[in-house]
Amino acid sequence: MPRFKPLAQLTWPLPALAAWSLAWLTFTMLPRLGAPAWLALVLAVALGVALAMPQITRSRRLMVAAGFPVSLLASGLATGLPAWAWLLPLALLMLAYPHRAWRDAPLFPTPEQALDALPQLAALGEGARVLDAGCGLGHGLRALRRAYPQARIEGIEWSWPLALLTRLSCPWARVTRGDMWAQSWKPFDLVYLFQRPESMARAWAKAQAELAPGTWLVSLEFEIAGLRPSARLQTKNGKNVCLYQVPDAHPA
Repeated sequence: MPRFKPLAQLTWPLPALAAWSLAWLTFTMLPRLGAPAWLALVLAVALGVALAMPQITRSRRLMVAAGFPVSLLASGLATGLPAWAWLLPLALLMLAYPHRAWRDAPLFPTPEQALDALPQLAALGEGARVLDAGCGLGHGLRALRRAYPQARIEGIEWSWPLALLTRLSCPWARVTRGDMWAQSWKPFDLVYLFQRPESMARAWAKAQAELAPGTWLVSLEFEIAGLRPSARLQTKNGKNVCLYQVPDAHPA
C-alpha cells in the first residue's frame, strides 16, 4: 500500500483543492449535525489555515487559507451570517501566527533531507543537545533527527498553537512555547535556525554570548553578513546550509 502523502507534498494545486474541499465539507456538514452557522464558519476557516501552514511559499499559504472564505463570499451563502462572525477567523489566524513571530521569519519549512550531510561537517556525540530555534510545525526537527538520531532534539516556538501541533507530531522532541531570543542557548551543542537575513547578526551575537566554544550555529539559506562560514554544504534542491563554529575567544 502506498504511503500517505501530506497535503503539502502533493502536486500543486492539489493541496489547495483538497484544503478547500475539506473546509467546504466542514462548513456544510456541521450545521446538519446541529452546530450553529458561525461555529461551522470558524472551524472551516481554521481547517483551511491549518492546512495552509505547511505550504512552501507564502503565496501558496495565502491561497490555501483564503480560498474557502473568498469562495463562500462569492457564493452568497454567507449572507445569513452575522458580521461579527468574520472577526473570529481573523482572530484565529492572528492567534495561530502572531505578528511578533513574523518579525523573525514567516513559516518556512525545512526540506526533509536538507541536513542529512550535516554530521560530516559538525560531528556531535551521543546525547548532544540540538535546538531548532523557531521550530514552526516541526519540519526542522524532523530534518535534525534524520541527521542526528542519537541527539536530544529540542525546539522552541512563539506561537502556542504551532508549538502544540508540533508536540503532537514530534513526540520524540522536547518542544516548548516561548521566545527564541529570550531562551538561553547555553545548554546546546548545536543551534539550528531558518530565519530572515536581517536577524542573522542578532543570532550570531547571541551564539557568541551564550554558546560554548566549539559548538555550532547552523543556518539554512542565509549567511551572517561580513562573516565567512566555518563550513558550508548544499542541499539537493540547491539551498545553502551555513555552519558557524563558535570561536574559543569571544569578543568583548
